[in-house]
Amino acid sequence: MITAQFNDSFPPIADGVANGVKNYALWLNRKYGEAYAVVPEYPDYTDDEEFEVIRFKSIPYPPRHPYRIGLPEISFDARKRIVEIPFDIIHARSPFSSGAFAAQIASQKKIPLVASFHSQYYYDIKEQVKSEILTKQLLKVIARFYEKADAVWTVNEKTAETLRGYGYKGDIDIIGNGVDFTMPANYEDIKKTTGDKLGIGQDEFVMLYVGQMVWHKNLRLIAEGLAEVKKSGFPFKMVFVGEGDAKPELKKLIKKLDIEKEIIFLEKINDRAKIMSIYARGDLFLFPSIYDTFGIVVREAAALACPCLLVEGTNAAQDIKDMENGFLCSNDAGSFSSAIMKAMSNKELLRKVSNEALRTLPVSWESVVDRAYLKYLDVIKDFMDKK
Repeated sequence: MITAQFNDSFPPIADGVANGVKNYALWLNRKYGEAYAVVPEYPDYTDDEEFEVIRFKSIPYPPRHPYRIGLPEISFDARKRIVEIPFDIIHARSPFSSGAFAAQIASQKKIPLVASFHSQYYYDIKEQVKSEILTKQLLKVIARFYEKADAVWTVNEKTAETLRGYGYKGDIDIIGNGVDFTMPANYEDIKKTTGDKLGIGQDEFVMLYVGQMVWHKNLRLIAEGLAEVKKSGFPFKMVFVGEGDAKPELKKLIKKLDIEKEIIFLEKINDRAKIMSIYARGDLFLFPSIYDTFGIVVREAAALACPCLLVEGTNAAQDIKDMENGFLCSNDAGSFSSAIMKAMSNKELLRKVSNEALRTLPVSWESVVDRAYLKYLDVIKDFMDKK
């Protein structure tokens, strides 16, 4: 089978969808034939993957640096290369420029198009256009993109509900995401070494956030919740890993809340081994995002026995059972801080939740792609039957 993953982000961007595209292409290429990634170009970045990466032209997108806007319509070299490849199926990971490109190529080659819905675009669009009416109109445009695909996938049932809320009325298959971490044999050594490098004592309680520094990830709730934890007399260290427009203002807020000494800021980390070591040192991962649909970082943390605190009822919290394989709270600082202190004050509970998170949440990318491959076969068969 010859497949292509089309997306608007890819390394050096390190978001969840880019990670998924990379792992789909990797495992499809290793086990099932030829796989390609078709993604925007990034200046001064050289690809070093096991599979071929086809880059189309792009320009900076200042509101969401370092993301870029793809320009496939003028990417003649990329188009020429794509025309040469006898694809069997194309998978679009975005409804925007790369998705339109994928749909166009699938139509030209008369092959099926799978379209995955990954993000709650409402928040991104509303932030840019500042109009509820225009936002809803643009969400309908997104829904129409998915209506034209031969198969539509989302990562969980809550995210399927989100897409239907945009106006999509077709069938949806649920294909979750995976992780590329496994518990290392030298886990305790990694945990100690990482703590030493960060200047964190072995007995200090460490909380983590890994991801984009943007306000709609609910970063304000993290800061305000941690301030309440400190006021209640609980000592801790908090490590933020990532970059984004909200980072400077978040630092100001943290200073205002008088928790500056408890906080460690790290830049975005692309080295997977280093990210794994950060997860290993964490005691609790804070992910109160009401924006994310799945939260690969939640599973990555769980793979290193670091359970997560999420807001109850959010898409990302769908598979989390409170005080069983994670912690849940309401979307307010009081509830958030109470959940943190519950985890901090009961070591036996935290140990049990950590072990259950490790047991129930991480799924390997290989097994996810095995399932996706079988779905691809079904989509191709259905497409051929309709001809």
